[in-house]
Formats: sequence, C-alpha cells, structure tokens
Amino acid sequence: MNRLESSALLKPDRPQTAVPKPSLTMVDAIALIVGLVIGAGIFETPALVAANTGTVGGVIWLWLIGGVVSLLGALCYAELATAYPHVGGNYYYLKQAFGQPIAVLFAWARMTVIQIGLIALLAFVFGDYVSQLFSLGGYSTSIYAAVAIVLLTMLNIIGLRQSKRLQNWLAVTLILGLLLVILSGLGFSPTVPIASVTPSATPSASTPSWGLALVFVLLSYGGWNEAAYISAEIHHPQRNIVRSLLWSIGIITGLYLLINLAYLQGLGVAGMAGSQAVAAALLRQRLGEPGAMFVSFLVVLATLGSINATIFTGARTSFALGQDVSSFRWLGHWYPQPSSPITAYLLQGAIALTLVGLGTFTRKGFETMVDYTAPIFWFFFLLSTLSLIVLRIQEPTRLRPFRVPFYPIVPILFCAICGYLLYSSLVYTGIGAVAGVIVVLLGIPFVRRNA
Repeated sequence: MNRLESSALLKPDRPQTAVPKPSLTMVDAIALIVGLVIGAGIFETPALVAANTGTVGGVIWLWLIGGVVSLLGALCYAELATAYPHVGGNYYYLKQAFGQPIAVLFAWARMTVIQIGLIALLAFVFGDYVSQLFSLGGYSTSIYAAVAIVLLTMLNIIGLRQSKRLQNWLAVTLILGLLLVILSGLGFSPTVPIASVTPSATPSASTPSWGLALVFVLLSYGGWNEAAYISAEIHHPQRNIVRSLLWSIGIITGLYLLINLAYLQGLGVAGMAGSQAVAAALLRQRLGEPGAMFVSFLVVLATLGSINATIFTGARTSFALGQDVSSFRWLGHWYPQPSSPITAYLLQGAIALTLVGLGTFTRKGFETMVDYTAPIFWFFFLLSTLSLIVLRIQEPTRLRPFRVPFYPIVPILFCAICGYLLYSSLVYTGIGAVAGVIVVLLGIPFVRRNA
C-alpha cells in the first residue's frame, strides 16, 4: 500500500476539493489593497482629525504618521505572508503560533463580527450616498445596501476574473476622481493663510485630542492587512506580496497627504473641522452643486470597491476554517469552476444581509457597525503581529524570503500601537462594542468542541 492510499484510508470522510490557483498579478493585488483602504473614510475622517488637532501641522503630521504606522505593520505582514503563504491569512498564522483554539476563535470572530460588520458598514455608506443621487423612498439606504451585497457576492461567485476586473477599474476610476478633488482644492487661493493657523482656528470648544485623531486616521488607513488572504493566489508571492504592500501604502499615503493639503488650501482648518462632508464642501465652493454631486458619485465608487474587496477576502478565512474544523467542513469546498469558495460566499452574504436588516430598524447602522467591529479587530490584529515574534522563536530555521528590518523593534512597536488602539476602541465606543464581544464569546463552544 502506498502513502497516498494509506492517507485516504486514514481520512475517508475528508471531501475532495480544488485548491486556490495563482491567478492574481501584482497590479491586481495593488488594486485590491487600494480599493480596500480608500473607502468612505477619507471623505469623512479629515474633518474629525482637523477638529482634534486644530493646526495645519497637526493635520499633516498625523496623516503622515498614519502612513508610517501602516508601513510598519505591512513589513510585519510581508514576512508572515511570504514565509507562510496560505489562503487563510491571519487564521493560519495564529494557528501556527498559538494553536488551533485561538485560530478557530479568530475565524469565528471574522465570520460573525470583523468582516461581516465591515461589509454591512460599507453597504450602509454606499446606500446613503446612492440615495442622494437616486432616492427610493424611506428605506432607500437599506435597499441599496442589500442590492450591493447580493450583486457583488454573486459576481465573486461567478469567478475571480470578473471580480478582479471590476476591482481594477474601480481603483483606477477612484484614483482619477481623487486627483480631481486634489487639483480643485490646490487651485484655490488659501482660505486661511497656512502659516498663521493656530489651535484657536478650530471652532470646536472641546480639548484637542491627538490620540483620538490618530484613531480616525488609522481607521482610514485600515485594510492593507487583507493582502495576507491573497498570498496563495498571487503569482510569485515571495516577491509580489512585498512589492504590492509597499506600492499600495505609498500610493495611499501620497493620496491622503495631497487630499488633506487640498482640504486645507480650500477650507482651512476651521472650515474642515466645521464641515459634515468636507469633500462635498470643497467641491461645492469650486464647482457648485454639480461638484457636490460628483463627490457623492466618488464615494459610491469608493464604497463599491471596498465592499467588493472585503467580500473577496472575507470568504477565504471561512474556507480555511472549513478545511481544518469538522463542525465547519461544509465551508471548506473550493469549486474549480469557477475558482471560488462558493459556500463561504453564500454564508457571508446571508449574515451581512441580516446585519443590514437590523440596521434598518435602528437607523444607526454605520455607527453601530464601527462600535461592533473595532475592539475585536484590534485585539486579533495585535495577536497576529505577536505571531510573527512567536514563529521566529518556534521556527528559527524556516525559509523567510522577506525579513522585517530592525527586528524585533518594528514588530514590538507595532504591537504597542495595536494595544493602544484596542484600548481607544473600547474607551470611545458604545453598546455596539459589547454586542461584538458577546458574539465572539458565543464562538467558544465551537473552540472547545474542536480543540
């Protein structure tokens, strides 16, 4: 009896399944990461950052710091993704470093809180802005949100080729739209002389908080870590994962700095801090109401790209969970035609639609989803970064095509930042955070059953 036959006898109930194929180029990966990161945040958070700093220097420095922090994290993830290329991403790193129970709990959290909450959050933003262009009545936002989830889930089920083609076009269109906003803002004569702006220019009476402002900045930079979930599907991962992360963060940081300079040039710090829709206010001054409508269209494109990319990466963890854990084996099927985890997509879409339904009745879908996801996200982000240090100790001889420079300073520093943001997300969030923690705790029986 050969080894293959004996293996089959040992695992007679393991379903045969296809495996992910390398189908993504570096350009596809960059488009995916840029689409994930540049969502609705850059159209909303700059006003909050300005209100919590009060100076031009403070605004620019915080957005630059956000890019540096993202770069530190990307260096850690680049080592993990190239040393352990796996469709499960963080799930696989946590499994290797801390064992199956922690990995299963993470997969449960991602399946029920982190990724699902983010999809619903983005869908609500999409619905809000499409409704400004074409309203469908009192439930317009929820209708558009549900339609976006259904259509983009079906697109990803149809196949990778169609999904990545849409993602690439959305990323290019979004960048061109942002450049138009930047050029419009930089074409202004300064509303307030930049050199003379002081903290008193901010209309907010509250005490400025750089810590809170950094939370908003890093919320806008969030999403680059999803590159870990495409490491098994990208050509030459040892080379292209690192390059795609560095290129993406460079593009995103450059765009974020330029667009904030445009906001400052056109509105000043006080104008930014007092605006509910800073990009719309900028283009309304420059181009009138058509300019404000253009911003709504741009946000629609940004959220579509983010929803599509989030749906794409979210199903990968559920697939990896199904490959390892008997209770979720039905999720562990990769269908060769089209090349996708169809069952994982369908479950993810169903849960996201359920959250949209709940948000319809609360009418606070966006805020609740932020509270719901943030603490759990930063907790597992911290553990994932710690896994790099643990795996370096456990497997010192493993081939690592990319090594984090200045180890262990970089991962320790990034862990400290994650810890601070975990603390901040608990302090600044409300009842939604409690709900997210409860849902994660409900996954403990699955952990114990499959430990």
